Amino acid sequence: MGEPLLSMNGITKMFSVSKALDNVSFGVQPGEIHALVGENGAGKSTLMNVLSGIYPYGSYNGEILFDGEECRFSGIKDSEKKGIVIIHQELALNPYMTIGENMFLGNERGAAWRIDWDETYGKAAKFMKIVGLDESPQTLVKDIGVGKQQLLEIAKALTKSVRLLILDEPTASLNEEDSQNLLKLLLDLKQEGMTSILISHKLNEVEQIADSITILRDGATIETLVKGVDDISEQRIIKGMVGREIQNRFPRRESRIGEVSLEVKNWTVYHPLYKGKKVCDSVDLFIRKGEVVGVSGLMGAGRTELAMSIFGRSYGANITGELYLSGQQVNFKSVSDAIKSKVAYITEDRKKDGLVMSNAIRVNTTLSKLSRTSRLNMIIDKDKEIHLANDYKTRFGVKCSSIEQYAANLSGGNQQKVLLAKWMFAEPDILMMDEPTRGIDVGAKNDIYNIINDLVAQDKSVLFISSEMPELLGMCDRIYVMNEGRIVGMLNHDEANQEIIMEMILQSCKGA
Repeated sequence: MGEPLLSMNGITKMFSVSKALDNVSFGVQPGEIHALVGENGAGKSTLMNVLSGIYPYGSYNGEILFDGEECRFSGIKDSEKKGIVIIHQELALNPYMTIGENMFLGNERGAAWRIDWDETYGKAAKFMKIVGLDESPQTLVKDIGVGKQQLLEIAKALTKSVRLLILDEPTASLNEEDSQNLLKLLLDLKQEGMTSILISHKLNEVEQIADSITILRDGATIETLVKGVDDISEQRIIKGMVGREIQNRFPRRESRIGEVSLEVKNWTVYHPLYKGKKVCDSVDLFIRKGEVVGVSGLMGAGRTELAMSIFGRSYGANITGELYLSGQQVNFKSVSDAIKSKVAYITEDRKKDGLVMSNAIRVNTTLSKLSRTSRLNMIIDKDKEIHLANDYKTRFGVKCSSIEQYAANLSGGNQQKVLLAKWMFAEPDILMMDEPTRGIDVGAKNDIYNIINDLVAQDKSVLFISSEMPELLGMCDRIYVMNEGRIVGMLNHDEANQEIIMEMILQSCKGA
């Protein structure tokens, strides 16, 4: 093995009295794809923020060597000049600017007083071709999907003469097809000599493309595994991440399924902006007490729109159809109506729609049902709020300094647990969960799976929307398959597999 392209030696980073990185060492060889894995809060993003200059020299201890030279970056522009480019999980694109404008934003083509648009769009087309982005460079970013936006971010990095590309959870919001296309692109770029660092919780993808895997735990380097030398199976990686083996990725439960708790009949929902566009088309489904029911489908199938429209018509226009709770027809005119009827919905976007990020865990936990912490439904009893919030923190295993810690300062997995605690605080009988494990580590996923099992053991009902087929197959009693706004099939647990689900989707496509 030759000289490394990157060496990070003895990196220690403090936040107040908390040690986020503890003497971390990390090295990357030229031309490899090096995965960086660990539980939420292990220090992965912090380490990459140190490397890219987001946390400047002087705010940490240790040294960074790139191509054998010590680097003391004072900001992200310094690291980009060296060819180190980071793509964050939250994409940094302006939706109301064109692909070409986004690609050269802050790096404009032309003179100081005038942008050369011919050069801008000409060079944009060149880099788009390299990454396989088949669009006009004058297309607005808001008009392309998330998968293509990820390709745009990589093309944008290539314009900066990137030598080391850092990708933080690049496939977290992508469907299976877009994920595989992105992984193939990384392998193609590797063949051209590109070096990449991949941060991902999708261990099957890490196993698929990584040449080396460094595991962090509690801010420290645990080990580095090398393909062809070490065992890099998912189970081996998990053991390094959590410090123990997780025997059952999807914990078993004994199903005790009862009567129908929720039923939807002929449910049709139109897009709130585009008149005449159906997002849910004559949907029929039901859930029983003690049952986990999955909804599978490609991105854009209408799964989120279905759940949100049921949840107090929080999405959609011209909603028609019938909704029944325990056999009684109901009509939710608002989210408040749904909550009062013991129906809850956990959004797929915890930061935007789920939590008040600038507020404390205590406030977020009790927000869904203030009547439980108020006197005469008017004044919050803070002592009671503190007691209840601490109880839910303990029950859901939220790792934090205290319930006064802001949600923004928690790891993704702990934010997700607070979101789950918030809706369990509303005491629902029916819980609709939209991508509840997106962007969280395997240990936190296992905790959430156990919480789901505890819920259905109490005769609660769970509607489980997920883009990860393995967890649908591992957790659900039944799975509805959705495509283009319609239910195209339903499978019991013992007859479902990935091939049958994909076959149902493909056969249902319009024009097939």
